[in-house]
Amino acid sequence: MAISDLKLPRGVSAHAFKSPVLLAESLALNVAKQLSDAIDAQGTATLVVSGGRSPVAFFQHLAKQVLDWSRVVISLADERWVPVEHADSNAGLIKRYLLQGPAAKAQFLSLYSASANLEQAAEQADRLLSELPLIDVLILGMGDDGHTASLFPNSPNLAEALQVDGVRRCWPMLAPTVPHQRLTMSRALLASAKHKVLSISGQSKLTTLSTALASDDVAAMPIRAFLQPTLEIYWCP
Repeated sequence: MAISDLKLPRGVSAHAFKSPVLLAESLALNVAKQLSDAIDAQGTATLVVSGGRSPVAFFQHLAKQVLDWSRVVISLADERWVPVEHADSNAGLIKRYLLQGPAAKAQFLSLYSASANLEQAAEQADRLLSELPLIDVLILGMGDDGHTASLFPNSPNLAEALQVDGVRRCWPMLAPTVPHQRLTMSRALLASAKHKVLSISGQSKLTTLSTALASDDVAAMPIRAFLQPTLEIYWCP
């Protein structure tokens, strides 16, 4: 299957690259342009990214872009409820690979807090996100089960987190197949981003995306909530 074989909704564009490095370079240039334009237009720019191992090269390339980083706010679409020092912390990943050099001047809003329990951590993150400016650029990933951010199929709170007009910004979530408790931005907050990108790699992700496009059951595959006009898909083998 090639990405050109997918029947994408009108307004959704797809870009294919020969390697992860080429994808990371192109995505970094695109995001830097969007952030620069936002700074020119409104004085600040807000970027929300996803964690995991896949975005590392993108973070490294983005950190090298010439921007007024002091005017950029960065946050995460989701986070594992683990300390920043933990190997699985998305905040730790951001600090190691993106907030480096001039990019270290960006303001980072972390979803993690050392609260008594996950619900309290989500409530604290929700309050913090009330200070988040309008999201200019959102970078999403996707799992083979069709989850995005930490909007996992069959997770408690999923129905509430997927509400189109929900007012809560952050929800406690559980990933069915991995041990860590999660925090995730809500569908409503993520969907409010001006510019949305889905970055994926590998044939299995194309198969997952093809399945997602074949139905509109958002709860079964939450990525479906974002397969809307203005989405850009970046893919490499």
